[in-house]
Amino acid sequence: MKQEITFIQRKELKEKPEMASLGFGKYYSDYMFVMDYHVENGWYDPRIIPYAPLTLDPAAMVFHYGQAIFEGLKAYKAADGTIQLFRPEKNMKRLNDSCDRLCIPQIDETFLLRAIKQLIFTEKDWIPDGEGTSLYIRPFIFSTEPYLGVRPANQYKLLVILSPSGAYYGDQLSPVKIYVEEQYVRAVIGGVGHVKTSGNYAASMKAQEKAEANGFAQILWLDAKENKYVEEVGSMNIFFKINGEVVTPKLNGSILPGVTRDSVIELLKYWNIPVHEAKISIEEIFAAHERGELEEVFGAGTAAVISPVGELHWNERSITINDNKIGQLSQRIYEEITGIQLGKKGDPFNWTVKVAPVEV
Repeated sequence: MKQEITFIQRKELKEKPEMASLGFGKYYSDYMFVMDYHVENGWYDPRIIPYAPLTLDPAAMVFHYGQAIFEGLKAYKAADGTIQLFRPEKNMKRLNDSCDRLCIPQIDETFLLRAIKQLIFTEKDWIPDGEGTSLYIRPFIFSTEPYLGVRPANQYKLLVILSPSGAYYGDQLSPVKIYVEEQYVRAVIGGVGHVKTSGNYAASMKAQEKAEANGFAQILWLDAKENKYVEEVGSMNIFFKINGEVVTPKLNGSILPGVTRDSVIELLKYWNIPVHEAKISIEEIFAAHERGELEEVFGAGTAAVISPVGELHWNERSITINDNKIGQLSQRIYEEITGIQLGKKGDPFNWTVKVAPVEV
């Protein structure tokens, strides 16, 4: 795709928030990237314009049939002042995987990454540089055609918005309490659990609401068929360190293939630490704890990077992991990945991509 990305100047820039008040997903930068699709001319009119509300027809198909997908990645201000992305090509590929599953037209991954770089460079002053901070990047696509009928839409809109953010869970490395959900399910094999479609998250809210009301930070989902095999946490993939080896649920079509998940696995292999992708039941996890072999549990995802788990609650039983403290391996992985993201450590995997002025 060789299209010019047009730029519309904002009349007045926003006041930037204080670093201490960032939180996650609360503030949005001055500009956003927008591109439209029509079945007759494909993706067209790429532009960077002032961040503003959208106007949609009440019959827009997204409201009625849920054709909506998204991605999440981050930009970091490195130690030398440069701006870096972390494995963005993985997010572009996963976005197209989501497009395929939801019958949304494919995007040109190279062009979209170029547009994201241009947007970030335009908004470089919005990238925070405090401990645990980053510029969160949210690309998303949804159907806009006004039509009431169950079929793939003929019109779509793609946007990218930016949000300066702090730590996802506040105290980033303080272990969280996880509730193992037994009543509701997240996804089934053959469904859409392996892609980032908005409906997945809407369906998870009831269980999440229940968990939070009982003092838990997140849900750990079990498989939908037998309700016994571990799948993933609401916003993260999950890892268990058992008797010196690390295990994470094997991708099966109902688990999201996380970018951070893949990075953790590659990193452990690089360190020669045994790591396995396997089908593992919640009974096995609790049995390992009873034997004194469950050493660490941690989540991995773009938003939190690494989030240690200090407590699991399942079947009226609660277990405490590693005295409710972050484990040595969890700490090491967090420091290595964030060190690479921030340019403080070497990058033997070539995971980072620098953002520079992009000619349009």
